[in-house]
Parts: sequence; structure tokens; C-alpha cells
Amino acid sequence: MSSGNIVVEWLRSLHLGQYAESFIDNGYDDLEICKQVGDPDLDAIGVFNPAHRNRLLQSVRTLREEGAASVYFTLEETAAVHEECQCDTELVRIPRLQLKLLLKEKVAQDGIRLSNQPYSTKVSLRPSETKFLMYNNLCL
Repeated sequence: MSSGNIVVEWLRSLHLGQYAESFIDNGYDDLEICKQVGDPDLDAIGVFNPAHRNRLLQSVRTLREEGAASVYFTLEETAAVHEECQCDTELVRIPRLQLKLLLKEKVAQDGIRLSNQPYSTKVSLRPSETKFLMYNNLCL
């Protein structure tokens, strides 16, 4: 089975790669088409394990709500991390909502206010430093 197909990669990311050939054979070769998968489709594809069905249907809901771009981003990120990581340990997966809450908490804890201008720390320079930067055509 070609690993270049996004549906194959999506199923592998769900640890359901065993269904890839059946998905492709039944015409589900694109994520836009996979957004339409329901219980009758899973029967036709041969997904009878309740846990697998639930995982697939949850992922299909995510596809509908967040679009296929979220899958592309996740797959690229996962592939990049696995290439960089030279370890045998399993990556920790944090649910998206929990990750949002952790980030929001950390940003608040660090006193960062993204809603206020500017978004970055302003650097104060003495006049002599400004002249040096301008003379050497350097940017801040």
C-alpha cells in the first residue's frame, strides 16, 4: 500500500493502517471524501471492532470540524518529530483541548498578554546604539 496517499498516512496516524487498502478500494482515497464516512461505510469497509469504529468516527468528526488541513499539519509534524528523535520511546500525545489549556495557563503565568500591542518585547536603545545600527545597516 502506497505510503504517499494522505488517507493511508491518516489511518496509520490513528494506528489503524490495517484498513488502508480497504478504504482505498472503497473509493475513500481523499480526506474530503473521508469526511462523509459513517457507520454503514465502516461496515462496507470491514471495520467491525467497536474501538476502531469509535476512533475513526471521532477522527472523521475532527476532519469535518477542523478541516483536512489539521490532518496535514499533524502528519507533517509527527513525521518531522520521528525523524529528529533517535529514541525508542513512544511520543506522549496530549488532547488538543488539554494542550490549549496548558498553553493558556503558561502564557498567563508568564504575564504574556497576546491581546495587547506590541506582541513582542520592545528593546530600548541608547542614541549611540541606534546610530551604530543605522551606520552598519543593521535592523532591530
